[in-house]
Amino acid sequence: MPHLLIAGKLHPSGTALLDELQTKGFTIDYVEEVSEPSYAPLIHKADGLVIRTQPLSAATIAKAEKLKVVSRHGVGYDSVDLNALNTRGIALTIVGDVNSVSVAEHAMMQLLAGAKRVLLADRAVREPGEWNWRNQLEAQEISDKNLLIIGFGRTGQRLAKMAAGFDMKIRAHDPWLSRNGWPQGPVAEAKDLAEALAWADCISIHVPKSERPTLGAAEIALMKPGVILANTARGGVVDEEALTAALVSGQIGAAGLDVFAEEPPARHIPLFDLPNAVLSPHIAGLTAECAARMAVSSVENAVNFLAGQIDPHLIVNRDFAHAS
Repeated sequence: MPHLLIAGKLHPSGTALLDELQTKGFTIDYVEEVSEPSYAPLIHKADGLVIRTQPLSAATIAKAEKLKVVSRHGVGYDSVDLNALNTRGIALTIVGDVNSVSVAEHAMMQLLAGAKRVLLADRAVREPGEWNWRNQLEAQEISDKNLLIIGFGRTGQRLAKMAAGFDMKIRAHDPWLSRNGWPQGPVAEAKDLAEALAWADCISIHVPKSERPTLGAAEIALMKPGVILANTARGGVVDEEALTAALVSGQIGAAGLDVFAEEPPARHIPLFDLPNAVLSPHIAGLTAECAARMAVSSVENAVNFLAGQIDPHLIVNRDFAHAS
């Protein structure tokens, strides 16, 4: 029977599934620590690897003598050396639509927290003499404001539904969908990103990391002064240095950041000192409900692939060749 290596702690729903698999003859190594050195010495035995956020390098892949599938506990895979997997004919799978609700809710929270100046409001209550901050009328409404969603996949579409409940005017920019067919629904397509950035009062970004930031200094300069920005995508999608400068100048009025260029961030980065930056430790998808879905789905993906029953839409490298 196949041998699974689980790299990273799973929700109890996932460990319950592992217990069930062992009754069916699977053998399992389970390493709770999230680091590459913690699981690398065990990878030579594995037919399937379930991995969380830690790196999977070419050096570790080279030791995987039996490996047929790597199943990501999530949808991002920038920490995995995909080229090395392709060279070895090892499949990479991601979970399906298990975290879009959690991430969209977090993005909605970031937009609201930015508009309502939550950190400043909290400080006005806790610190003596700050109560009258309320009279500066810094808090804003998001209702009837313009929302630009950059990246209109599952999470972006979920966010659009939530924002519609606040009567926001919504447009979305997604070059992939522009080429392959825009989804039916009321959200207008914004083909010209520069024009859309100038139109938006609020922006939420939901795209993978690429070679350069999607939103750098040039893009930020096109935005309305005081725009509210939410980033639940990946660190590096927004240029942190340019963002910090824009938050200080007021070009960006407030930002919610769940992801950073370095995770965890080095101490004393300038963002920590800004009351108009609402920060969270990459938790948009880490609700209890989502963790349960991701744990079960990631284990099932490994098992289903080994059984030849995987949904092909969950395979990242769809044209891979199986290693002999």
